[in-house]
Amino acid sequence: MGAPPPAPAPQLPLERGGADPNGVGTGSSILRESSKDAVKRVELGMSGHSKWAQIKRQKAANDAKRGQAYTKAGREITVAVQLGGPDPAGNFRLEQALARARGINMPKDTIERAIQRALGGGDSGPLEELTYEGYGPGGVGLLIEVVADNRNRTAAEIRSALQRLGGTLAASGSVAWQFESRGELVVDVGSKAADAIELLAIDLGASDVDQTGDTVTVYTPPAELDRIRRGLVAAGCDVSSAELTMVPRSTTPAAAGDAERVLRMIERLEELDDVRRVHTTVEISDELLAKLAS
Repeated sequence: MGAPPPAPAPQLPLERGGADPNGVGTGSSILRESSKDAVKRVELGMSGHSKWAQIKRQKAANDAKRGQAYTKAGREITVAVQLGGPDPAGNFRLEQALARARGINMPKDTIERAIQRALGGGDSGPLEELTYEGYGPGGVGLLIEVVADNRNRTAAEIRSALQRLGGTLAASGSVAWQFESRGELVVDVGSKAADAIELLAIDLGASDVDQTGDTVTVYTPPAELDRIRRGLVAAGCDVSSAELTMVPRSTTPAAAGDAERVLRMIERLEELDDVRRVHTTVEISDELLAKLAS
């Protein structure tokens, strides 16, 4: 079932707070970005989601602006400490945030400043997690997760990014119902065969698995993410990432022109420092994805 037609832009920013405590994230004009760059960042449903998420991980070190990557990683650490305390042994989200920070070679003193910010150190105020909803070209649904210290500024930046490429903010709840929360684990295929990893994940209670290249993506019920991760690690699997994500319940097919604009819109949004992640209902055929990525 496709998304409803785009709603008129609201007069005031519409946002939702109160993200799951275990969850979970301004550059040049996106019109100067190529379709190839945009397609690397898209979040799609199921196999498409897994396929392009893998490309994004492989290229992140080359594509990301290091300063912006540190900003986003630092905010994730701060929010994790605000919600669960500074001890990663008892704070799964912080454990994962620290692992991602180390993965981009974030300096130790920068990590420590992010932790101290959450504990009341420094001049900056607390961060908020918010979710904005919107529509892209062709009625495609967008769910935009942000971590912000100034919601008015964030709302204005998101509205501008959407409007530049034909999108609009939507009323709270008009898009969110099209998504469901799932745990997502990425397991690197190493000494264990992909089939063995898939069977183990299913035995542990995974709701779905998908193999793409040298990785197996394991989807879990949200509350079971950490338990299944620990089970895979205990069995000798190399779990490279573990986080909550939003997967579309149904997708919206996009024509070639709309697909390219949606991908550019996502790229433009993810360039904003406050934007943590963008989810979409867009459905793009393998043939069209290959063409846009070429």
